[in-house]
Amino acid sequence: MISAITHIARLTRAAFVFAREGVFGSVDPGLVPPPGQLALKLARLIERRGPKHGPRLSRALTRMGPAYLKLGQFLATRPDVVGVVIARDLESLQDRLPPFPQEDAEAAIATSLERPLKDVFVSFGPPVAAASIAQVHRGEVLRDGIRKPVAIKVLRPNVASRFRRDLSDFFFVAHRAEIYSAEARRLRLVEVVNTMSRSVAMEMDLRLEAAALSEMAENTQDDPDFRVPTVDWDRTTHNVLTLEWIDGIALNDHARLREAKVDLPDLGRKVIQSFLRHALRDGFFHADMHPGNLFLDDAGRLVAIDFGIMGRLGLKERRFLAEILLGFITRDYRRVAEVHFEAGYVPSHHSVENFAQAIRAIGEPIHNRTAEEISMARLLTLLLEVTGLFDMRTRPELILLQKTMVVVEGVARGFDPRLDIWKTADPVVREWIQRNLGPIGRVQGALAGSGDLARVLMNVPDIAARSVKVLEQLEIMTREGLRLSPESIAAMGRSEGRKNRWRTVALWIIAATFIGILIAVRNL
Repeated sequence: MISAITHIARLTRAAFVFAREGVFGSVDPGLVPPPGQLALKLARLIERRGPKHGPRLSRALTRMGPAYLKLGQFLATRPDVVGVVIARDLESLQDRLPPFPQEDAEAAIATSLERPLKDVFVSFGPPVAAASIAQVHRGEVLRDGIRKPVAIKVLRPNVASRFRRDLSDFFFVAHRAEIYSAEARRLRLVEVVNTMSRSVAMEMDLRLEAAALSEMAENTQDDPDFRVPTVDWDRTTHNVLTLEWIDGIALNDHARLREAKVDLPDLGRKVIQSFLRHALRDGFFHADMHPGNLFLDDAGRLVAIDFGIMGRLGLKERRFLAEILLGFITRDYRRVAEVHFEAGYVPSHHSVENFAQAIRAIGEPIHNRTAEEISMARLLTLLLEVTGLFDMRTRPELILLQKTMVVVEGVARGFDPRLDIWKTADPVVREWIQRNLGPIGRVQGALAGSGDLARVLMNVPDIAARSVKVLEQLEIMTREGLRLSPESIAAMGRSEGRKNRWRTVALWIIAATFIGILIAVRNL
């Protein structure tokens, strides 16, 4: 229970910061139960004086530190949890923090690589970018007597402990929300925090980012329009990532692109097709493809950087995506509905016909618009909104795909406002459908299925032996019952009593905190 009090104290501080920045002013009181409405009124009393517009939530999250900033970025990919309006506001949240001292970075590199810095890098410059988890320096290494520029990414000191502390607070809130709220259980808030926790854990081990780079390099080695930087594994550890320095033109630098006379519509095509190729063909895609993370090299190829956030789609999800896109194109709305049921995304007690009717409401308006007005990302957004009415549980991988597609479409149409997304995507989607849903795909699926069946048959004796043991244990429990000793019952009673007492104390502490805030405000 002491742990619960610690969580509550830190969360009370966070609530004060949110109230001070005016975050609660954007909450509709009509959507909040009566006790919550009183809390909203109290929070409005301590709002900071000044303009009541602007990115209030972004300011509050930035003030709370790296973990909250990362939470904001993560929730920007989850409009199903925070709503479309808040998600759009959070999309502008910049993961930029002041750099930590140069000497700390140099010491971290020397310790991590177990060599003096001068023995590793010929030169090591000041930071060129700093974020919540790490910062990047430009340096040089000596290869075959030639100085080669490299990018060196270094983790912030003590960042892991700070994230662990704040993530434990997020878990505390999510667990209790799921206990008391059916909507929280539908949205699977604990799983949302779990997903964020896994994502952050991977970002804080730079070897995993290097592995993502290496995997995507293998997947895209034959792609004519896309590549990734080369990893320097000899200078990469848990806390340090060294890779090829990219001197291309950043895709957010439109002036340089025009000066270089780049074919901008063709560049938009490359962005769309590269993303879809990675998502459909490989099932592994860069999930943070904003223009600052994309460059155009001298050979006219896209080069992606910052592989901290990656998305994966299994074969089931890729088939689902391809079939619903094909269904909307051909106006076969019943097939789109059936795919949802076949994938197990929509509970079977719902009507396929009713679901198809809801999907028709999304699909028909598309066919009344010109090609350049149709957004594939918008289509998926509307589809995910409709599925919520039919108890479709949150699919984090599909949400991440949809949000990445929004960004990618925005980048591509920034180069060509009249870009026909469907025509551009057609060769990639059609190739995948023919390969995986046509005759060749069916043969490969049958072969894969036969292999799975063979593995199951090989394990039948072991499964049967374990089943017999379980049945024997159930028979004993049925015959003799499940017994608890008096000591166990007494211990359980004492434990529950302690929990109730500490829960009461914690509630009084929260109440006293808000009363103190009100008194302080009255005295201003």
